[in-house]
Amino acid sequence: MKRSRHLCLSRSDRNRKVRCRSVFYPGYTFLRLPELLSPHMMTAGLLLALICTNCREQPVAKIAESSAMETLLNNEDLQVFGEKLFFDTNLSSPEGQSCAACHGPEVGWTGPDETVNKTGGVYPGALHERYGNRKPNSSAYATLSPVFHSFIEEGKIVFCGGNFWDGRATGSLLGNPAADQAQGPFLNPVEQNIDNAKNLVDKVCRSEYSSMFIKAGKDIWKIPDISKSENTNLQFGIIAIAIAAFEHSGMVNQFSSKYDFYLKGKVKLTATEEQGLELFRGKAKCSNCHVMEYVPGGALPLFTDFTFDNLGIPGNPQNPWYAMDTTFNKKGENWTDPGLAEFLEQTPQYAMYAEENYGKHQVPTLRNVDKRPSPDFVKCYGHNGYFKSLEEIVHFYNTRDVLPSDKEVSDPKPGVNCWPEPEVAQNMNTAELGNLGLTAEEESAIVEFMKILSDGYTLQSNQ
Repeated sequence: MKRSRHLCLSRSDRNRKVRCRSVFYPGYTFLRLPELLSPHMMTAGLLLALICTNCREQPVAKIAESSAMETLLNNEDLQVFGEKLFFDTNLSSPEGQSCAACHGPEVGWTGPDETVNKTGGVYPGALHERYGNRKPNSSAYATLSPVFHSFIEEGKIVFCGGNFWDGRATGSLLGNPAADQAQGPFLNPVEQNIDNAKNLVDKVCRSEYSSMFIKAGKDIWKIPDISKSENTNLQFGIIAIAIAAFEHSGMVNQFSSKYDFYLKGKVKLTATEEQGLELFRGKAKCSNCHVMEYVPGGALPLFTDFTFDNLGIPGNPQNPWYAMDTTFNKKGENWTDPGLAEFLEQTPQYAMYAEENYGKHQVPTLRNVDKRPSPDFVKCYGHNGYFKSLEEIVHFYNTRDVLPSDKEVSDPKPGVNCWPEPEVAQNMNTAELGNLGLTAEEESAIVEFMKILSDGYTLQSNQ
C-alpha cells in the first residue's frame, strides 16, 4: 500500500488539506486527559478528544491552547524532578542502572554504549546477564507521539502513536505515551528489575530529592505529603509523569539542529545538504513516513508520522535475546520479532488486525539520528540494531530488492553482493523502499542531510 502520510491523518483528511497535530509542542495539542489529574484542572473544554489545532483551510473545533496534560509536561518543577529520576542509578535492582544507561543525551537519547552498538544493539538490564529484545528507542521527542489509535486509509486499518517499537505504551493510562513508557523499564525484569511499584516509590521517598516529590504532590495534586500516601498507583503515576515532563523539556526536545535554523532562515545549507534534502522529500521517498512539512512560524517537523512499517530488515544474529533463558524467551533461537502484532493480539479491540501487522515497527524520528560524541563513534539502526551506520541503512533502503539473497551467492557480502533475507517477509513495505534507483552520490547526499538533524548546532558569527 503506497502511502504519503502526515502525522496519522487518514487520506480523506489529507485530500481536504487538513493538517492536524495531535501532540504537545507549540502548534500541537493533546488527545485525552489522564485519570491522575486533580479535579481543579479539569474543565469541560478539555474533555474533548482528538481535536486538532494548527489546522488550515477547514473549520474545526478547538480546545484551549494549554491542555491539562500540556500544563503538566511544561511544569518546571516536574521537569527538574523528572531529570533527577531519569539519571538516578540508585533506583534499579541491583543499583547501578538509570534511564540514561539506554538513553544517553550524548547520542541523541538512545543507546550510548559503543560496544553494544557494534554487536547486538540490545542493552543489558540491571542484572547484566539479562537483555531485552530490541535496541532502545530515542526518548527525545517521544512525548510528541499521539495516544495510540487507528484510522482508515484506503479501506484498511492503520495504527499510529504510542511509545516503544510496538506502540504498547499507548498513553491511555497516564495521558501521554512517554509517561506510560516510563513505567515499563522500572518493573521489567530484563531492565531495571524493581520488584513492584511500591519498592520504587520507597526508593524515591528515601532519595536526596524526595522533597521534589512531596512538592509536586502538594502543589499539583493537592496532597499534603505524597510520600505518606497509601495510593501506590497515584505515586507511581506521578513519578512516570515527571519523567515524561523532563523528556518534554527543552533539554531533551531541543529543536536546535542546523535544519531548524535553516527553516527559520538563519543559516544556509551546503550544496550537498540541499541535494540530500530534495532527494529526501522526492526520489528517495523518505518524507512519506519521516514527515517534514513545515509552515513558517508553525510547529517544526518531527520526521516521523508515528505509524508502523515492516522494512524487511534482516534479523540481527548477534541479538543477545536469542540466547536468553526460556523464562524470558520461550522460543529461544527460533524467536522472530512480531513487532506491533504482539501488542495487537493481546488487545481485544485490535486482535483481529494482528496478522496483517506482523513484523511492523514504529517509524522512528530522524531527529538526532547522527548525534554522537565523536565522528567515529558507532551507532546502530533499525529496531534490532542490525545496521551500524547511516550509510549502510540508506544503501539497504535503496537496494534491498535489487541485490540477491545471501543464500543465492557463494561468497555473501551484505550490502555489496547480497542482503540477508528479512526477519519477517510478510507485510513488507515494497512501495516506498527496496529499489529506489539512487546513485552512490545520491545515497551520500541523503546521509549528509540527515546529519544536520542533530540538536546542538551552534550558529557561527558570520551566519
